[in-house]
This record gives sequence, structure tokens and C-alpha cells, in this order.
Amino acid sequence: MSKVVLAYSGGLDTSIILKWLSEKGLDVIAFIADVGQNEDLEAARQKALATGASKVYVEDLKRELVNEYIFPAIKANAIYEGRYLLGTSLARPLIAKKQIEIAHKENAEYVSHGSTGKGNDQVRFELAYFALDPNIKVLSPWKDKEYLAEFKGRPDMIDYAEKHGIEIKASKSKPYSEDANIIHVSHESGILEDPMLQAEEHIYTMTKSPKDAPDAETFLDIYFKDGIPVKVVNKSTGVEKTDSLELFEYVNEVGSENGIGRIDIVENRFVGIKSRGVYESPGMTILHLAHVDIEGIAMDREVMRLRDMLTPKFTEIVYNGFWFSPEMDFLMAAINKSQEVIDGLVSLSLYKGNVQILGRESPSSLYDKDIASMDIEGGFNQEDSLGFININAIRLKAHNAIMAKQGKKVTEF
Repeated sequence: MSKVVLAYSGGLDTSIILKWLSEKGLDVIAFIADVGQNEDLEAARQKALATGASKVYVEDLKRELVNEYIFPAIKANAIYEGRYLLGTSLARPLIAKKQIEIAHKENAEYVSHGSTGKGNDQVRFELAYFALDPNIKVLSPWKDKEYLAEFKGRPDMIDYAEKHGIEIKASKSKPYSEDANIIHVSHESGILEDPMLQAEEHIYTMTKSPKDAPDAETFLDIYFKDGIPVKVVNKSTGVEKTDSLELFEYVNEVGSENGIGRIDIVENRFVGIKSRGVYESPGMTILHLAHVDIEGIAMDREVMRLRDMLTPKFTEIVYNGFWFSPEMDFLMAAINKSQEVIDGLVSLSLYKGNVQILGRESPSSLYDKDIASMDIEGGFNQEDSLGFININAIRLKAHNAIMAKQGKKVTEF
């Protein structure tokens, strides 16, 4: 009997797939990745066994996710299309990596996942699989003609689950899906496919409504070393966290309490389809904004300009599923170099969905108060600006002269 390692969440899609694959005569080994989804993983393990899995692996990947995926993304200021902090995108390559390791351990010929043929995750999983093991075989039911003929949508899957006694959270009256990890919770599909439908408060599961958040500000100091957050201090309570995982979990906690990190967007999937997603990313939002700010005082201007050219490409690579690629190796080396002096602390406040930067300091500071001051002459001779402006105006004057010869005005378009 051929073995297949299935990335299993315990949700509707992977539960149906587990049963379906086992009914096709495959020996299904379920792999549950603990990436901080805050669910009963023992219950998921028991459910996988009850649904037909011959063995279940439950792997705690939270610390590796924070250290090896989240923090590099923070160093890169990665944010997709200006708003999405890559919560799902960052977790997929790690899950795929561990899945391949289990497949090798079990001598499994196949790996499988529950991602649809219209989404991004199928690409992220499968590109990672093939990058890590070019000889692995992938079973992707949502691209299988027989599977698609049997399951035309979520109602068919719910009926199948009821027929086989598979317990599920989804229902025909609440047919939207969720994906959660330590970074975020995403909500999409079903009723949320209407981009004008407002996401009601009950949909949000990770963050408190800003309207219900505390009436007092929460004040944090976030310390960075080489672009990585290394300590958070809650000045309102005195709580300090220095362990990477505990730090991220704590920033999530205070961010959630203050209603931080909600977005409702329509984004461009890699496969060419636009999709609507409702995301909650409290801790990632706070750390992202703090990191952007510390760079302002500690990063050289020209290095920042170059790094800012790389950031969209880095983000695209992560979003599209090319984490394990030569271009990622190249970009990560450049980004790491840019972060060598990004040290210091950022003070900020959290209040009813908002993050406000209050101040920053750095031992690598390039800010000179005397030079910047409008009140102190300092080490900057203001008369030098005459030549600076004249030199930069040369091409503008030349352009004006050419336009005048042609009888045109510079302001004409």
C-alpha cells in the first residue's frame, strides 16, 4: 500500500481529503503542524485517526516559525500590496519542509494538501515540496478530475462529512473558511466572497473590536538588535519579554487586546484571481511598524533606498511560494547585510486599533541634532546649499529652454 503524508488541519477540507484518500486505498499519515493556531491539537489527532489515518504526527513549529520566517520578514519590511503582512504565506514553506522530512522518515511516496486549485497555497506547498525533494509525488485532490466531479463546492463536502460521521465546524449557514497561526487569522470564501459585505464582528476571532478596547493607552518599548526584535517592555505594567517566541506571543496578546491589526482587502493571487480576505495580525503589525521606524534613525539613506527596491521583490517571492529558491538566498543575504546596525528601541502606544510611534533611539543613530536643528548653526554651512541647488537646477533650466524653443510650457502635459 502506497503511503501519503497529508498536511492535516482537522478542518473541513483536509478531513474530507483524508477520508477520500483512504477510501482510494492509500495509507494516509496525517501531519498536524502546530504553528500557533490555538486549537485543540490532541482532538485533531484523535479526529484524524477516527477519519482513517494510520498514524499522526503533531509537530510544534512555533519557535522555528518566529525565528526563521517571521523575523526575516520583519527585517525585510515585507508587506504584500502595501497591506498584507504575509501571515499564511510565511507559514507554508515551514509546514512543507517538515512534511517532506516526515515523508522521508516514513518512506512515503506521496505528499498531499487540502489547498484548492484556485488559491495561492497550492503553489506555496508544491513549489516547496519540489525545491526540497525533486522526486516527491504530490496528490492534490482539488486538481483531480474525480475529486472535482464528486465535490463541486463546500455544500457537497459538508454532505459527505455528515454521511461519514466526520465532525466539522463549517456549516451551510456559516460557509466561510479560516486559517490561523501565530501570525494571524485569515477569513475568506463563502459569504465573504461578496466584497461589499461587511465582515460582522463575530467573524473576528483574534482581536478585540477597537470600540471595545481599553480606554487607556498601552505603552511599549521594543528593542532591536540587527533588525530583530529582542525585547519588549510594557511600560504600563512592567512586563518584559526577551525570549523570541514569548516576545511574539506577548505582542500578539497586547495587540489583540487593543484591537490592532485588522484589515479587509481584495488582493491579487499569484494564479491571477482577485480574492477578498479579512485578516487579523496584531503582533506582526506592531513589530512591522516599530522596525520601519528604527530604520529611520539607524539606516544609511542609500542603503535604505536599495533595500526598499528589494522589499517588494522579497514580498512577492514569499507570497508566491518561492521561499526555497536561489533568488531568496540572494535577497536574504542582502537584507541581512542591511540590518547589521539596526539596533535600538522604539517607544510606541497602542490605543483602540491604532499604533502610534512616540520616539526612538539607537546606538547606531545617524541623526545629528545639531546639524538638523533650525536653531543651531551646527556643522552644516547653509551657504553651501546655494551651490547644491544651482547644480541640481542645471537640467531643469535646460529643459525649460528646450520647451520655450518649441513654444511649450513646462507645466503642459
